[in-house]
Amino acid sequence: MAQICEVCGKKPGMGNSVTHRGKAKYLGGVGTKITGISRRQFKPNLQKVHVTLANGGHKSMRVCTQCIRSGAITKRVHAAPFKIPKSAEKQ
Repeated sequence: MAQICEVCGKKPGMGNSVTHRGKAKYLGGVGTKITGISRRQFKPNLQKVHVTLANGGHKSMRVCTQCIRSGAITKRVHAAPFKIPKSAEKQ
């Protein structure tokens, strides 16, 4: 299955993996050197969540964590939240 967010369309991006060796100058060394650069993939943090759709239905989707945190989706409520009865509030 493709690593794509079903809400925002975020997908893997390419970048470099940079390898260093040596001790930094501010720590008393002669400085760090780059010993290797290889290509790597930055993958989005996708989670499988149950989402409530606009029409009232439910669906399982693969969504990135930024969409979950920003409120772009509404998580499914499995059980109705507890409500205090009206008679108990008056006492």
